[in-house]
Amino acid sequence: MLPTRHQRRFITCTVVAAAFGLVTTQSFASSNNTRPRPWQARHQAAIGREHIKAVHAGHGMSALAAAEGGDDGGADEAENSAESTAQFTEARTAPGVVAPGAYGAAWQQLQSMRHTSGGWDHVTKKAYNSDDPRYRDVNSNSSGGAGKVTGRITGIAADDQGYVYAGGANGGVFRSTTGGGHWKPIADKLPSLSTGTLALDGRQRLWYATGESNTGATSFVGTGVYVLKDPRHGQFQPGDRVGGAELESTVIHALRFAGTTVWAATSTGVWSHSTTTLSGPWKHEFAPNPDYLPGGSKADDPSAPYKNIANDIAVDPKDPNKVLLAVGWRGGDTYNGLYAKADDGSWKPVSGLGDLPTSSADVGNVTFASAADGSRLYAIDQSPAQMAANPDSGLKGVYVSKNGSPFGPWTLIADYTKLKASGSALQSAGYMPGIQAWYNQFLQVDPANPDHLYLGLEEVFETKNGGQSWTTPGPYWNFPFPCWSIDPSKQTGDCSPTTHSDQHAVAIGSYQGKTWAYVGNDGGIYRRPLNGAVDSGGHAKDWQSLSDGTLDTLQYYSVGVGKDLTNGGVSVTGGLQDNGQSILRGRDKVMGSNFGGDGGDTIADPANGCNIAAEYVYLDVWVTQNCGVNDGSWSTDPSKATEYEVAPPDKDQGGAGARFIAPIAADAKDTGTWIAGGRHVWVNTKGFAIRSGKEWANAYDLGEGHVATAVASSGGTVYVGWCGPCNNQGFTRGIAVGNADGTGWHQLNLPVDGTIPNRYVSGFEIDPADAQHVYVAINGFSRKWTEGPGAGVGHVFESKDGGASWTDISANLPDVPADTVKLLPNGGLALGTDLATFYRPAGATKWLVLGHDLPTTAVMQLRLGPDGTLYAATHGRGIWSFDVRRLKARKD
Repeated sequence: MLPTRHQRRFITCTVVAAAFGLVTTQSFASSNNTRPRPWQARHQAAIGREHIKAVHAGHGMSALAAAEGGDDGGADEAENSAESTAQFTEARTAPGVVAPGAYGAAWQQLQSMRHTSGGWDHVTKKAYNSDDPRYRDVNSNSSGGAGKVTGRITGIAADDQGYVYAGGANGGVFRSTTGGGHWKPIADKLPSLSTGTLALDGRQRLWYATGESNTGATSFVGTGVYVLKDPRHGQFQPGDRVGGAELESTVIHALRFAGTTVWAATSTGVWSHSTTTLSGPWKHEFAPNPDYLPGGSKADDPSAPYKNIANDIAVDPKDPNKVLLAVGWRGGDTYNGLYAKADDGSWKPVSGLGDLPTSSADVGNVTFASAADGSRLYAIDQSPAQMAANPDSGLKGVYVSKNGSPFGPWTLIADYTKLKASGSALQSAGYMPGIQAWYNQFLQVDPANPDHLYLGLEEVFETKNGGQSWTTPGPYWNFPFPCWSIDPSKQTGDCSPTTHSDQHAVAIGSYQGKTWAYVGNDGGIYRRPLNGAVDSGGHAKDWQSLSDGTLDTLQYYSVGVGKDLTNGGVSVTGGLQDNGQSILRGRDKVMGSNFGGDGGDTIADPANGCNIAAEYVYLDVWVTQNCGVNDGSWSTDPSKATEYEVAPPDKDQGGAGARFIAPIAADAKDTGTWIAGGRHVWVNTKGFAIRSGKEWANAYDLGEGHVATAVASSGGTVYVGWCGPCNNQGFTRGIAVGNADGTGWHQLNLPVDGTIPNRYVSGFEIDPADAQHVYVAINGFSRKWTEGPGAGVGHVFESKDGGASWTDISANLPDVPADTVKLLPNGGLALGTDLATFYRPAGATKWLVLGHDLPTTAVMQLRLGPDGTLYAATHGRGIWSFDVRRLKARKD
């Protein structure tokens, strides 16, 4: 998101192989002092985003926070923080390492399961306006210029007939036949919807590499590469996979074509395959550390996922036998470098290529792009050494080989200081272009002009003279520019739309005689004419968002539903990765964003959907009682606010006191009682009338090093799941039970080898008729796939004595991480997992797949609405609903 409240800096290096294999994490941090700013600079300074956080001055508050009498302990987003890493990695791997193929086996079992009748309805299939003027205020990112947004787009391909293909981070592939917009999904039958890259070959076949390659905390690996022979009309099928299972459980950064060969840069090294014969296995061309590959002697080493990462491949257009491999973990390793094939057929590090770095310290995440005529080859290089030492940028540089050869000589054409001077808005926050170069990279050469280049980092840059000069057509946002004011009447000019920040994908295509540049980022997909118009500052005046609502790749963590007392129907809200808090009221045609920053967990009043508590991060809870609607005064006076920061004290301790996305919940029988979980169990008894974080009561201390992972309360009886340590080494979990008034608290006896597996506790559901009757959802995989003490078996358990004893009721469920459990009014039970939502009818023992048409993506939270409908927050395909009143009361 575009955080607007508090900042710290952590640059965390995370690899997640959550969806079909290994998941581990690794991180380092750098820090600098925040700068005092007026409130307007919150927009400019809250660069935070998923990977950037500005650290407190010393150990206390920043100057800005001190001046305002507040705290500055927040953070930014799930791509980068250590706690957000725990959200997706530790939950799915603890207490050990997950073997490749775990998700694939679960998906295969899923295919043979029966479904209930009824279909899911797509709630968020509407445009989502991040600049919605209804919610424009000092705590909002509205008016930043990103406009209509959706979830992260990590692959784009386009042709010269108006066909555009966009791949969501965990949402699959969508097709437009009109140059962008009016999208339709074409990959929903595949077992993985995680996008590494998309590419059209010379025969106009669409290649889909699954497994998002951004090595962020919410990146899922995939099941290989698929080819769609007729992408203009067809849909991907499981049988379209190239080769065998060689690329399962990997992420794929790039596909490069040379003659009749396709090269793939993956997390297990570099592979190649014939483009004429798609059957037969992939050839493993190079892995720098083969002992760390699956099946190798060091495969169980915690660092194994980082030891064979390949980022890109450059092929000499004049001689396809001359190939340069860019290999290495973005955080640095001795094997990092550029490799070429020696006379003896082995791959060796190269040096002496001119300005392009070749040392292991300076070769990190690398992207290549070649001119259509082969006359130019460009490269971006992120330096691990610079990222570790430089608080402003990890970008080593942008380079060109003017003869098109991967072996140069290469010339530096831009570094972060040169890009800073091109009109970047990033510097307004005290940072430089390339601060997230390990996460944000793309390059695209104009097919008609080899000196015309689009460069994607946090922003979109452009040069038309081979790098002699640069402009920033896609600035981070409009807040630092003189055309902007929170009060529209005080603007000095019209701020042009810009793109959402954090660039990942790019393509050039044509439609109705016009040629367009398409860019994909954390907010969706945008286009502008290839040679578009710019203002005096070099900022584009012609960006168009293509997130029209038919492309829903929104990545929700939560959902809340309440009656819309003004318009009728219900109001649906939820917290999003990198796109704030969305709200969709009864008669809305467009969703708006009523809270800035990252969205986390949510509480909505079932009786009044305008009463909302929205988590930013680390329990930084904010509350509104009017849906966050601005009254039009544009006041900067805090006393006139309609949104209030009410964070409990654990928020001040950041990752030490609460998870990045920490759990909050209202009591099932009393919406005025809330439970929030960090290290402590916090209770608010004022409901939505709370106005200060000081009004939370500390009901229980989970203990040093313990943090809540799930909370639930019914009639004052509270269940809290926790972990600590939460990482794989030494992982410990537990469940605490007590009363909201602070009495009766105790830890349940959960031995490592007991009924409840030693895995992540992800969700509770309490029987409204008996608080001693409770269900718990357990994340991760069983001991069949997980190496670690007490991994056990099962994913959902039932207790009828307040947790003193438990029964495994998983029965025929696939072995897949469970995220959320919900008791339905008919007595049936619903379970949300990483692949599907399941249903067990009342009195039955076996599970069915709930309904039809729900995409195969992670279901993070299930909520019952006051309309009798079940709502599912998915992390990749938006919010969906199912009318559970239509379920037949049948057993197995």
